[in-house]
Parts: sequence; structure tokens; C-alpha cells
Amino acid sequence: MVSAADWVAGARPRTLPAAVAPVAVGTGAAAAAGGAAAGRALLALVVALALQVGVNYANDYSDGIRGTDADRVGPFRLVGSGTAQPDAVRIAALTSFAVAAAAGLWLAALTSWWLIAVGAAALAAAWFYTGGPRPYGYHGLGEAAVFVFFGLVAVVGTAYVQCERITGLAVAAALPIGLLACALLLTNNLRDIPTDLASGKRTLAVRLGDRRTRLAYIGAIVLSFAIVMGIAIYRPWALLALLAAPLAIAPIRRVLSSARGAGLIPVLKETGRLQLVFGLLLAIGLAI
Repeated sequence: MVSAADWVAGARPRTLPAAVAPVAVGTGAAAAAGGAAAGRALLALVVALALQVGVNYANDYSDGIRGTDADRVGPFRLVGSGTAQPDAVRIAALTSFAVAAAAGLWLAALTSWWLIAVGAAALAAAWFYTGGPRPYGYHGLGEAAVFVFFGLVAVVGTAYVQCERITGLAVAAALPIGLLACALLLTNNLRDIPTDLASGKRTLAVRLGDRRTRLAYIGAIVLSFAIVMGIAIYRPWALLALLAAPLAIAPIRRVLSSARGAGLIPVLKETGRLQLVFGLLLAIGLAI
């Protein structure tokens, strides 16, 4: 029997800041435009969280049936470990996507029906990251998709469903959030370079190599803070996000120390915490 704790672990809760941070920042951008709406923000959060959990289960399922999780040093996987049957994990993924779709349809009914097309694209991106005959995550495009969907789409979309217009501030604020989401994925893929190479999984980290992936991780974090300073020219309180900078020290030190394998596992948690705190502080700064 698969326990509730196993399902929670399989949902990979350390990645959930990638869903919470963009909704918070999008709500802050909506508040700056005079259109924050708590109910719509909550629906956007349901969409983001359900998509994140769904993509984690879908990734678990697809990698598991391909055998790419057979020799793994990262977080627990349901299929790869043999804890759960693949069909059960696939159903969990589809159920999560259904929850995201239901909340998304509700938001579309409240705002604009063209959002259905955006939602469909997000669902397709979530499934085909590691699913389907040619998963794009296996060809180095995972970070690009994360930047688009957990950065631009999530932040701008959250702001749009509340103030019903796209603002330059929302687009600008989406950039650092997307970069931090990329840093989170780079952390995961940096750790898995040896096993991904062995299984033929050509992630961006595999293509860049160990050293350049580490530099890309650090660059994503540094550029996120630099963009906030640019935003502060127009919204000075955005500088509150710089208070999250001390949280970047520990993961950057680990990455610079050439930590590998299990030594990189704490970086995932630390990067997620950085993204969450950064996002919440930026959201407050935008709203003030």
C-alpha cells in the first residue's frame, strides 16, 4: 500500500515555491494597478499549485516507465522506487491537471475565454516535459518552458485575471520570478548530470556541462536581484526583495564548492526558500 506520506513526498513539496511565488508577485502587480481581487488570486493559486503537483507526478510517471529513475540520488520517486504502480501515478497527475483546469475555467468565465488557450498550452507543457514520444525536457528545453510558464504566464496571468489588463510592471516582475524558477530546475538537473548522461536524457545541464551549469545557476540568481533594482526605479518599495539576498548565500556556496550528487540535495530546498521569500517580499513591495 502506498501511504499518504509517500504521495506527499512524490508531489515534491520543495518545488511548490515555484507555484506560490509567481501568484504572490502577480497579485502585487495587480494591486499596483489598483485591481487586486482576493478570490481570483486564490483561484490562480489553485491553478499554479495543481499544475506544479501535476507536472511532478507526470514527471515521476514518465521517467519511471522509461527507466531513467532507476539509479537516482535525488528526491523520492514513486514509480522509480517501485513504491507505486505507474497507472496510479498517472491518474494522480491527470487528477491534478483536472483540478487546475477546473479552477482555470472558472477564472476564464470571470474574465476572458481566451485564457482557455493559455491554460491548454500550460497543460500540454506540463505533460510533454517528460511525456510523449519526444519529451522536450530530454532535449534541453525544460528551463525555457519553466521561465515562460512559471514566470511570464504565471505572474502576468495572475495580474491579468485580477485587474483585467496586462501591465508593463507585471511583465517586468515576471522576469526575476522566471529566472529563480529556472535556478530551481538547474539545481535538480545539475545533480542528475551523471545519471541523465547514462540514460540519454539531454537536459540543459547535460548540454552545458557541470561548470557552465553552476555558472548559469549563479547567474540566474544574481540577475534576478539586478532586475529588481531596475524595477525599483518605478516602484521603489520593490527593493524589499533584496532582503532575501542572505538566503542566496548558502546555496551559492554549495554550488561553488563543487558539491555533487547527494551534496546538492539541500540546494533544492534552499533555492525554493529563496524563491518563496523573494517573491513574497517583491509582492509586498509592488503593492505598497
